[in-house]
Amino acid sequence: MMHVVLFGAGHVGHALANVLGMLPCVVQWVDARDELFPDEVPANVQIEATDAPEAIVDEAPAGAYFIVMTHDHSLDFALTQRIMRRRDFAYFGLIGSKTKRVKFERRLVERGLAPERLQEMTCPIGVEGIADKAPPSIALAVAAEVLRVREAVRASVTMRAVA
Repeated sequence: MMHVVLFGAGHVGHALANVLGMLPCVVQWVDARDELFPDEVPANVQIEATDAPEAIVDEAPAGAYFIVMTHDHSLDFALTQRIMRRRDFAYFGLIGSKTKRVKFERRLVERGLAPERLQEMTCPIGVEGIADKAPPSIALAVAAEVLRVREAVRASVTMRAVA
């Protein structure tokens, strides 16, 4: 089953947790700000209120889908750096603009990440062609992208099994 680690409990994080809550997956929803989490969440959503979100990255299973959309660019970068240390994730999406991507790429390479690995980071996130910036629209676009990646992963596994 798909394991999604969602960092950020802002408006878009709320919308995405609700959308993912309707899908066959496990969602770890992570934020330090406990007061932002709703009282009730879908059964497949686990709330992780923690001051050490980087540790969640290390604990996630192989093949995890990481989505970073926190309120803090420095935290986004710390999580990005931690996620990119791994080589076993199915998807890593970072909310932000192309400008944010360029800045993060430069910093990652300066800190030793091989430039060819930068393509493993998706930023901006969400399927193309959806210009609406309302949280539910962003959430649907991101969920669609995650599902598309999941299908590609399944097809790849099937092709290897047949070969």
